Amino acid sequence: MSNNRSGAFLGGMIVGAAIGAIAGILATPRTGQETRQLLKKSADALPDLAEDLSTTVQLQADRLSETAMRNWDGTLGRLREAISAGVEATREDQLLNRDAERKPDSQPPLRDRLR
Repeated sequence: MSNNRSGAFLGGMIVGAAIGAIAGILATPRTGQETRQLLKKSADALPDLAEDLSTTVQLQADRLSETAMRNWDGTLGRLREAISAGVEATREDQLLNRDAERKPDSQPPLRDRLR
């Protein structure tokens, strides 16, 4: 979970830095030509910034996918154990009922006595 937060934080910092840089450039008292040159340099840096952000997002998605798979594997294992226990309990109940049916003077099946 902390990996998701750190990735979101890093992505937010990158986007925030880009927005802050653009706002700072536009708010400074420079000539139009100086501002255009500065904007051009910033625009030239945007593909690298976008690539970094894309890489960060991909890494976070991969980590999230790995975490989801680990969680699924754990859930699947517990589900298999529960099904196995249910099958075993059903077999035991069937054996008890079969034994009770063979002995007419015996007590009722265990499940009926527990009710």
